[in-house]
Amino acid sequence: MEGTAQIGGRGWLRAAGLVVATGSLAVVNPLVLVAIPFVLLVVFTPPRGHLSVILAALASVFVAAGDPESGLWYAERGWALLLGGGFLALSLRWPEGEFLAKGLGAVFGAFVASGLLFGVRPGDWAVVDWAVRARLEEAISSFLQAVRVNLGPDALPVGFESRALETMAAQSLIFPALLGLGSLSALGLAWWLFRAVRRNQGVGLGPLREFRFNDQLIWLMILGVLASLVSSGALERIGINAVVFMGALYALRGVGVLLTITEGFPLLGGALLVVGFLIAWPFTIPGAVIIGLGDTWFDLRKSRASPRPEA
Repeated sequence: MEGTAQIGGRGWLRAAGLVVATGSLAVVNPLVLVAIPFVLLVVFTPPRGHLSVILAALASVFVAAGDPESGLWYAERGWALLLGGGFLALSLRWPEGEFLAKGLGAVFGAFVASGLLFGVRPGDWAVVDWAVRARLEEAISSFLQAVRVNLGPDALPVGFESRALETMAAQSLIFPALLGLGSLSALGLAWWLFRAVRRNQGVGLGPLREFRFNDQLIWLMILGVLASLVSSGALERIGINAVVFMGALYALRGVGVLLTITEGFPLLGGALLVVGFLIAWPFTIPGAVIIGLGDTWFDLRKSRASPRPEA
């Protein structure tokens, strides 16, 4: 993964995957999560080429758009500033550091800063929590109404609406974890775009087969499990969100192990694998988490890992 490698080939597939992940996971405006970190990187990291400045200016116009009086306008931009500012600081301090370490550091830093703010002003958290739930309810209601209007009042199968509402309730419970995962993928997309317009400045994202993070983060998973089992109220919710966030990371780590062991898949084979993974998710996701956890202790890729160029 050298910073001088060319962006192309599978690099574009990586970017497409990040677009899908950011759009599907972020409970706030995903474009804001990408735009603000990108603008901060362009403004505070020389040299500033014409293309990067133009794109940053366009992104700034988009960020400033919208109705400040509506819902989460201030909250989502404040979060994106914390996220992008933390990532910028880590990138300036460790310019040759791996993306994932800096991205996770920025996400954790944004959560800590937000927690301190809400600790001083707990009423603000209640407002944000309500606003997110209202946005999710509106999205579900709009989807159900669109189906009824276009396909008829009897188009929805029996029980579908109640399951959709249950899903919405679960999303509102774990939205901090979803926000963290969406923010990490948004940072990856902003970093990929920044490197694309800056001719590969800095270290790239790296292939999924090399996805790994500090093994000490296992303690966050363990503490999250304990908090979700033995506590109640706010601490229980924090524990559940920690388990969801870290569980997703360990699932990706498990996929990385499988890709290393099988020496990867061709494009069509990889697409079929993703479809199968999603269809059988009640079995595949826990299995990937277990493999990812096993990699923490046994380094399952040690004997098969081989360096590959950044795409």
